[in-house]
Amino acid sequence: MKKVILIIFSLFLIITGEGFSMTMQQDVKGAKDHPMITRMPDFWISEYKENEFDSYKYIGADNKPLIIEGHKYSILYKLNSGVSEPGALKITRNVQDALKKIGGKVVLDDSFNKLSTIIVQKDGKETWIEARCYSGIMYRLTIVEREIMKQEIVAADVMGNDINSTGHVSVYGIYFDFGKAEIKPESDAAIEQISVLLKNNASLQLYVVGHTDNVGTIDSNMKLSKDRADAVVNALVVKYGIPAACLKSFGVASLAPVASNDTDEGRARNRRVELVKQ
Repeated sequence: MKKVILIIFSLFLIITGEGFSMTMQQDVKGAKDHPMITRMPDFWISEYKENEFDSYKYIGADNKPLIIEGHKYSILYKLNSGVSEPGALKITRNVQDALKKIGGKVVLDDSFNKLSTIIVQKDGKETWIEARCYSGIMYRLTIVEREIMKQEIVAADVMGNDINSTGHVSVYGIYFDFGKAEIKPESDAAIEQISVLLKNNASLQLYVVGHTDNVGTIDSNMKLSKDRADAVVNALVVKYGIPAACLKSFGVASLAPVASNDTDEGRARNRRVELVKQ
């Protein structure tokens, strides 16, 4: 009988020991994951702050600091006790990979300081995410959502007036996802107006010039701006029947800004398509 009791007691210690080896912590009151990215497994939120409008200094490309304003989230995650530590690099790579899958672009990957900056442009919003690992058991996501500046569609006759007076016109309202050259459906109105301009002026020939801001390398932006200009030309030819001989595409990346790239508003103005009279 004593042996049976001893065995039962030993099993109890083993079971309870295993039960207490991992402590599942509860998130602080009101805390939640950001809709864009979930947490690493076995982590809980120990600190959560959300401000409708605030700013944060991110480290962007080439270690250049950038102050971004908008809806801000600061979420500190900690690992449950008793769980195997994943390591700082694994945390960083998981965050990067998750955001890349929805179109995110890694503009900073500082493994020495366990710091990464990722930008996601989606649904008319630009979101900046900083992943900062303090160790393999704790990391913080600082997220700022900012609305991309909306531009009114320029009518065909206004485009024509600008081209006649200055030789070129900037066209806003042609939208692309961050780092991509596929034209988004909401760009149709702007491209249609370009087609109207060309149909009303049969002798007009245009250079279609893609422009970017200075986020990223000059080489990647040079290719991106050319690819976007090609996409606009292709849409005009295929969808609206504009003769290909009337159009030539070029990309100049960030080499011809119309505003400072030091501000969000300036970068938004620099991301554009220009029509230049041949």
